[in-house]
Amino acid sequence: MTDETDETSEGIKGTGGDSKDPGDEVQYHVEVGPGDVADAVLLPGNPERVDTITALWDDHEEVAAHREYRTATGSYDDTPISVTSTGIGSPSAAIAVEELARVGVDTFVRVGSCGAIQPGMEVGDLVITTGAVRQEGTSDEYVREDYPAAADGEVVAALVAAAERLGYDYHTGVTMSADSFYAGQGRLGFEGFEAAGSAELVAELQDANVKNIEMEASAILTVASVYGLRAGAVCSVYANRITGEFRTEGESRASETASLAVALLARMDEVKREAGADRWHAGLSL
Repeated sequence: MTDETDETSEGIKGTGGDSKDPGDEVQYHVEVGPGDVADAVLLPGNPERVDTITALWDDHEEVAAHREYRTATGSYDDTPISVTSTGIGSPSAAIAVEELARVGVDTFVRVGSCGAIQPGMEVGDLVITTGAVRQEGTSDEYVREDYPAAADGEVVAALVAAAERLGYDYHTGVTMSADSFYAGQGRLGFEGFEAAGSAELVAELQDANVKNIEMEASAILTVASVYGLRAGAVCSVYANRITGEFRTEGESRASETASLAVALLARMDEVKREAGADRWHAGLSL
C-alpha cells in the first residue's frame, strides 16, 4: 500500500469502495474550507502568478498553501474574489475545480500563458477561449470523448467586456489543451526525439482555426460543465509558434482582465436577479 492510500480518512483508501467525501470540511489538496474562498476563483498554473494577480486587487489575504496550490482571497472593484494556483497540467487543475466546488465555488477562470498558432497574433496578446480541443486525458475520465469542452457564455462575455474596457489586444476562439509541453505540442523532445504525428500537429490545428495551445483549459471547462458550473479561460501569448518568438509578456494583462471579468460577472448576476432572468443576455445592460 502506498502513502497515498492511507494518509487520512479523507484520502483515497484504495479498497475499491468510495473514500470519504470531505464535504464541508477542509479539502485534502487545496486545504481550503467553507468561507475561505469567494464564489469566483481565478486559476493560474504558476503559484508565483498568485502574487501578480493579488497585486491588482483592493486587498487580499493568503488562506492556504499546500503542494502546488496557493490560495488567496480578497476583493477587486469591491467584488469578492479568490485565486488558487493549480500547477502544470490538467490532472492538478481538475483537482482544484473538484475541491473548490465542494466548498461552494461556482465560477472558475483560468489565467494562463499559451502558444499562439494563427497569423496576426502577437506575443503579449490575450486569447479568450470559447471552447477547447480535449487533447488531455483528464477530462476523458469524467465524460465520453465527444462531449464538448465549452466555455460558459457569460464568462466569455465578461472576459471580452473586460479586455475591451481595459484596451487590451485580444483574440477569441478555440484552444487546444495538451498533456505535455514538448511532444504533445509538436516540439522536439530530448536529443531531437519527435513523437509520431508531432510534425503535422500544429499545421492541422491551424487548418481547423484553433487559436492557441496550452495545458489546462479543456479539463477545467469540461469538469465545470459536467457539474453545471461556470468556467472560462484567458491566456497571454508567450510563444508565437509561427515566428518562433518567445517572451514572458502579458501576464499582468491576463490577470487584470480576469479580475475585472469577475467583477462584471457579479454585476451581470445582479442584473439577472433584478430582471428575473436565468441567463445574462445582450438585452440586459450592465
